[in-house]
Amino acid sequence: MIRLPGSLSSIRGRETLARAQALKRTWPVVMDLCVAGIGLACFYGVVRIAHYWFGHAEPEIVISLSPRALPLYAFYSIVRIGLAYILSLLFAVGYGYVAAYSRRLEPLMVAGLDICQSIPVLSFLPGVMLAMVALFPTRQIGVEMGAILLIFTGEVWNMAFSFYSSIKSIPRELSEAATIYRFSRWQRLWQLELPYGAIGLVWNSMVSVAGGWFFLMACEMFVLGTRDFRLPGLGSYLQTAASENDTRAIVMGLAVMIGIIVAIDQLIWRPAIVWSDKFKFEQVEGGAHVRSPLLHLLTHSGALRTLRRHTLDPVSENIYCSLAQRRERRLSLADGVTEKKGSAWFRWVAVLLLLVAVIYLASEALILLRQVRAPQLVAVLHGAAATFLRVNIALVIAAAWTIPVGVAIGFNPKLARLAQPLAQIAASVPATALFPVILLALIRVGGGMGIASILLMLIGTQWYILFNVIAGAMAIPSDLREVAQLFHFSTLQRWRTVILPGIFPFLITGMVTASGGAWNASIIAEYFHLNNQTMQTVGLGAQISSATDHGEFHLLLLSTIVMALMVVTINRLVWRPLYRLSETRYKLDA
Repeated sequence: MIRLPGSLSSIRGRETLARAQALKRTWPVVMDLCVAGIGLACFYGVVRIAHYWFGHAEPEIVISLSPRALPLYAFYSIVRIGLAYILSLLFAVGYGYVAAYSRRLEPLMVAGLDICQSIPVLSFLPGVMLAMVALFPTRQIGVEMGAILLIFTGEVWNMAFSFYSSIKSIPRELSEAATIYRFSRWQRLWQLELPYGAIGLVWNSMVSVAGGWFFLMACEMFVLGTRDFRLPGLGSYLQTAASENDTRAIVMGLAVMIGIIVAIDQLIWRPAIVWSDKFKFEQVEGGAHVRSPLLHLLTHSGALRTLRRHTLDPVSENIYCSLAQRRERRLSLADGVTEKKGSAWFRWVAVLLLLVAVIYLASEALILLRQVRAPQLVAVLHGAAATFLRVNIALVIAAAWTIPVGVAIGFNPKLARLAQPLAQIAASVPATALFPVILLALIRVGGGMGIASILLMLIGTQWYILFNVIAGAMAIPSDLREVAQLFHFSTLQRWRTVILPGIFPFLITGMVTASGGAWNASIIAEYFHLNNQTMQTVGLGAQISSATDHGEFHLLLLSTIVMALMVVTINRLVWRPLYRLSETRYKLDA
């Protein structure tokens, strides 16, 4: 007797198995084709941007508000922000590493970070742009490199602070293990310090790129004395649309920017977050994890796996072996004194050259400051007091909502999947594009530039705190959270014993960079062009913007010095003791 249903069932089962095997064979090929397509697109982009940069410089570029110009403008802006971010990442790792391990240079380098993060982009603008244009007078690359370096000055400082703080808070047992296994400096950096600081670097990278979008409008289109610099890009498109009060163009530009931000979040930041989660310092594995389809595609690509097995792995192994052998030879040498003398002479020559450069620049600055009159000095000091008050109001408001929200996002992967892209979009949309609407609404209700400037500082700087708190909450080991749950800690006990101590180093980094970012944002918040009118309020940022517009470099230098001195003083009296507290009392040790 024939059993037809059973036969049909077995036939269907074999067909399903055959389809699954065929899909298993073809899926790696599809992933390899996707990776190859990404590589070809990147190659074409490099060729296109090189052809534009090395072309002849265009004296006056007219920014078109046509929708057809948006794709090319968006491409140019993405390249500028991307190159500025790569420079920022390399600088942050190198600077943070040297500052963390050099006892002699650490105070000077940390003070340099304090000063540089407080100097507004417009203060860097004259020297950077004129130097780049003079270096490449006949090529477009001069102006482009100037814009990239200006965006770099708005992205780099919080990343450097984050990596420096991560190195200073590495658990003692991990450092001792690296010493016992005789890691070279390269191995220690690659296998201990970078992995331990990966979570903080990823989240600070997100807020740095958001800061790049924030200052894009100021870097792609600005006036320097009698010269008008314009670069084709989304920033200049939005600024032109805002100045001409073209609502349709503003909406289209913002829509394109939001689309780019969402794409970057899915293609770059989401895989980076998933990848960095494996570097969390914990004794037990956490529960839920964020997933990334793109990271799954890259890790399961046969072509990339073959490339890594035949190129990257052998090269890295050879590098590690050569470094280990070189270290053994250096330790066995008996004439190490000669090398120390040579290195000492090199250091003394470098210090002497640096001292000569500082003396020369200081003398030139003093000559320039001789043009400052007493009423101008009083106005600068008055503006500094007003900006100081606005910055601290913005910081208090930002901390009040970002700390609880950041902890909630960091503790809940499901909430992070929804909230993190929204926060990235909100942080990346330039507040300067929304500022005209906010300003007009406040003027109608009687608020004015004073309140509007605080709102713009808040919109531009609150993300530094939020993203650092999220990184700190994600870095808290799962076993500590499980212990708090096991012993039935109350909400207050969890915050006092687990959450606040765990996020404290990240929170201080966020507060420091947010403070510097608020001072930096004052140049736009207190001085704004709207409908061919200049609207300003009393403040140090307004002094810097006005001096830049009118080419008054002595006032620009004086205002920048006053701002840097105020930020450094605050950091020395408030933030530096808190940093030391995070490195000692709240350091995560076994």
